[in-house]
Amino acid sequence: MTLSSLTVAFFQHHAVWTYLLLAVVSATLSGFRPSTLLQTGAAILAAGLIYPLIWYALHRWVLHSRWMFKSPLTASTWKRIHYDHHMDPHHLEVLFGALYTTLPTIVLATVPIGWLIGGLGAAMAALGAGLLITCIYEFVHCVEHLPYKPRNRFLANMKARHLAHHFHDENGNYGITNFAWDGLFGTLYERQDRPYKSPTVFNLGYDEEAARRYPWVGKLSPDLVPVRVAARQRSRDV
Repeated sequence: MTLSSLTVAFFQHHAVWTYLLLAVVSATLSGFRPSTLLQTGAAILAAGLIYPLIWYALHRWVLHSRWMFKSPLTASTWKRIHYDHHMDPHHLEVLFGALYTTLPTIVLATVPIGWLIGGLGAAMAALGAGLLITCIYEFVHCVEHLPYKPRNRFLANMKARHLAHHFHDENGNYGITNFAWDGLFGTLYERQDRPYKSPTVFNLGYDEEAARRYPWVGKLSPDLVPVRVAARQRSRDV
């Protein structure tokens, strides 16, 4: 796959156009009740700084927790936004986040801090920044999963770390484009630093025993027996 074909595939997904459209709407609303230039810049900067931390926290302590598959209220959401992605990391349909989870998260992460900085105008500027940053994250996520080999060393290192998260040990390398918080919290690793592969790297702990006790994810995936699918994925390890 070339960068051009990857870009074409990226822009065919409805989530990308939703983020871009909402970013335009946010910028327009920001213009109706504009904050000062300093407040607007500070809100955009704050959104850019808080975004990697929010992503790290959600990825580590929500998506990789096990409480979500234990409740019938959250099992289907967890299955869609993370279990399916880890079970088949290269499946394009679940490579992008689900809008019903990403959009509320972006709003909650950006609007309050923008409002505190400069009211409605700054809040909308922060929201627009969050939506555009999400597009960047999703594009890099495509680079990390689709069969494209980056020539840029920095991007290649990001891809290697993310693929280690998916194919070697899911307990680390939670970042997508930014691994600073992994470094701060001690979860950053290189593949050679962990000689043994995690037994739950594909099923995230939802094995046959867990499926018997908490059947809701399994009922939504009757054709996916966790242990057998994980074994099949291991045979395709990169």
